[in-house]
Amino acid sequence: MMTINFKENKYAVVQKVISKELSEYIYNYFLIKRQVAETLFYSKFITPDNTDWGFFKDPQAPNTYSHYADIAMETILLKVQPIIEKKIKTKLIPTYSYARIYKEGDILERHKDRPSCEISGTMNLGGDLWPIYLNPNPKSGYVDKNSKKRGRHGIQDYKPSNDKGIKINLKPGDMLIYSGCDLEHWREKFKGKDCAQVFLHYNRLSNGTKNIFDNRKHLGLPVEFKNKV
Repeated sequence: MMTINFKENKYAVVQKVISKELSEYIYNYFLIKRQVAETLFYSKFITPDNTDWGFFKDPQAPNTYSHYADIAMETILLKVQPIIEKKIKTKLIPTYSYARIYKEGDILERHKDRPSCEISGTMNLGGDLWPIYLNPNPKSGYVDKNSKKRGRHGIQDYKPSNDKGIKINLKPGDMLIYSGCDLEHWREKFKGKDCAQVFLHYNRLSNGTKNIFDNRKHLGLPVEFKNKV
């Protein structure tokens, strides 16, 4: 795979960030956790508002299993941080992890990320391959700060570009590092059965530590603990 300079392009690919054995382990762990969550929800043992076991109500991927700050994923967040720092030559603070098992028919619409995602990694954990697309032009696609509309991918309305973008394929254990707040990114309609991805988000240490752990007291805490430090 061609080597991409992160400083110049705001993205880079790192192959085999974790081993095949570890990615298979985490993939199967997450499949089992999804199955448990489905049983707990559909048997009404827990309510849909309970996020301890993940949820299926993310508007970015409706009815798709998602999990904010799963402890195994938060552990990966810390594990790969030194690798990302070395690759981009920048010290980071961890903010949060977010994982999904995409299903057939899912689409990840064009978007840019919120401020907690200055530097992000998306890692393939397993399942059917599904490419991600990046628009290398930071000026393409923007958040309409004057709009009062609440967009699906952020607080304000996002205006996507129509640019073709760059197609990036990742095998299990591979990771794309990118500036999520600067570069528009998306996925076309998924034609496979399952695809598990974990998103690993960081801020630059040079911008301070105010947003460390996405404003949670420590890693592993659910989203309800934001701003309760």
